[in-house]
Amino acid sequence: MTLSRIVMRLARNPGTEFAGGDDHRGYALTAPLTSDGLLDEAAYSKSKAECTVRRFTPDEDAADGRLARKGSRWFFDYDGQDDLDDEPVHRLGEHRFAVGEYVTVTDEDGRPLTYKVVEVQPV
Repeated sequence: MTLSRIVMRLARNPGTEFAGGDDHRGYALTAPLTSDGLLDEAAYSKSKAECTVRRFTPDEDAADGRLARKGSRWFFDYDGQDDLDDEPVHRLGEHRFAVGEYVTVTDEDGRPLTYKVVEVQPV
């Protein structure tokens, strides 16, 4: 099993203060992927402790957490409690992580924002 480093940066989000996007805001994930670029559920169950997420923005300290799964829902967890989805990711298990693909993350204020995958590299 190989883990991948996935970097997503804030894409254009019309109707928000990020209408033009922001390369300084985003996420860096470490997760196992299938050969098709999907999250590898079987490998994840064996490597949960290594599946991390880092949220970065220019106006606050980076937030380190983990990639978590509850039932069929994936989310980013920053407090270590499975009972709360700190940042749910819309249909994360169905997203293909390849450069140029888009992923929607619901931020801590409950609004969905779109991010573009800009890097996928083996760890």
